Amino acid sequence: MLSDTLRTAAERFGDRIAWVSPTGLKLSYGQADRLADEVAAGLVARGLRPGDVLGLILPPSAEYLVSYLAAARLGAITAGVNHRLTPSEQQKLLDLADPSLVLDTQPQSSLSRVGSGSRPRSGSRTLPSVLQVDPAKSIDGFLTELRGVPVGAGIHYSADRAVAIVFTSGTTGTPRGAVFCGRQLEFITSIDTGNVWSNPLEPALHTLSGMSLTHLGPMTKLPGNLMRGSTTHLLERWSPLTALELTQRHEMPVLAGVPTQIALMLHHDRFGDFDLSCVQAVIMGGGPASPGLISEARDRLGVPVMIRYSCTEAGTGVGTEPTDRPEETPGTVGRPHEGVELTIRSSAGELLPDGAEGEVCLKSPAVMSAYWRDPDATALAFTADGAVRTGDSGRLVNGSLVLVGRSRDMFVRGGNNVHPGEVEAVLEKHPGVREVAVIAQADETMGEIGVAVVIPASEIPPTLEDLREFAGAELAAYKLPERLVLTKELPLTPMDKLDRPAVAALAEERPGKSGSETEPNE
Repeated sequence: MLSDTLRTAAERFGDRIAWVSPTGLKLSYGQADRLADEVAAGLVARGLRPGDVLGLILPPSAEYLVSYLAAARLGAITAGVNHRLTPSEQQKLLDLADPSLVLDTQPQSSLSRVGSGSRPRSGSRTLPSVLQVDPAKSIDGFLTELRGVPVGAGIHYSADRAVAIVFTSGTTGTPRGAVFCGRQLEFITSIDTGNVWSNPLEPALHTLSGMSLTHLGPMTKLPGNLMRGSTTHLLERWSPLTALELTQRHEMPVLAGVPTQIALMLHHDRFGDFDLSCVQAVIMGGGPASPGLISEARDRLGVPVMIRYSCTEAGTGVGTEPTDRPEETPGTVGRPHEGVELTIRSSAGELLPDGAEGEVCLKSPAVMSAYWRDPDATALAFTADGAVRTGDSGRLVNGSLVLVGRSRDMFVRGGNNVHPGEVEAVLEKHPGVREVAVIAQADETMGEIGVAVVIPASEIPPTLEDLREFAGAELAAYKLPERLVLTKELPLTPMDKLDRPAVAALAEERPGKSGSETEPNE
């Protein structure tokens, strides 16, 4: 479906620009289709076969998207690894995906880690090879390491063939890969576009991509984006000023992003300098949006604000609509999209009535097929009737979902998932830390930030800067704590387990040192 959609888009939109890379490279729909053929041939020449996994450790770029499309064209599976993760974090994902080939911007000499922890391969298969890719400024330099002469029309489309692995964290912080096939992409595309192609004679709409292309949205919504015939500006590093400038320059009709990004734009010193009369709607998803932020966006821009809620495993979920009256849906994240079944269930999986609090579950043709090579985790992720357990707690009010918290410990900072257990495991290795608990604290800009509640190991406690520098060698910047609270003991439950609600209350009442604000995608 993904490959065929690109082919049709090339026929309809031809020379219209599909993507503008951070290097300044502009790639048309016709060029993207031709390059996907050539790169597919190069992937085959390097031994990639249908069902094999292609690992991409690339920044947001046309190279990433063309490689993904080329892999789909030959029946391979793409596993995108966020290029901003640390080498050890990337290694965990590579070991899980077990790719046959990896494309990375780093030189070969620094990538000896690839395959070092992989499971033994069967038969005569070798460890994955790594190819260094340099983002190009012109077509002549575009993926020259891979382009070959196309020799066939590609593999026949199958709705049940795996297309993408989208990584997520489970309840223990262990990385898992949600598998999406052609049929899931078909359903998500129908939700987003109704499977209606844009009129090629109309001017192209411009959009902005300010997140890693490895996330659920870019990996599953690409067919719909191709059908719209829009021009997408890819940003290697998002900033509020760049987003405001591009929105005004290209008269973008939608301001979209995680709540943190919308907040940073609204609060930027130069916000008032830009003419944003082109904006017709604001869409926020990928993290909690406070009622205050929603009201501020609606008031300052004078347009409808739509909220989207889902989880990686569910593919798609619920949302508010531009026709919703704010007073009718206060504090909600909306109603299920067409074809999506939303239920609230007890811990035993029993359906709960409206108003009762329980676990949010989503069921639709968009839910993942499975966790990659993890049948036990897959079984735990679903209810008996095939609904995905989101791990979030909520209740239904007049058919709309009200989120009340997370049954899992994971929190979302600036659109990025952070699991406290993973951060705690690193901080506990600091010589100045005897015990540590990481909890989430609400933040108007980032949505949530991490707070490290520490029992020092000596009379001279570590500083927040000490902890961030120490953990930064193993963790991405967005996972690092941004506030430090010192204590003599951590509250426990009667079962001698960490009482996280009590730790959160302790952090609220104790003074602590806060760190400097960092960008949402760091």
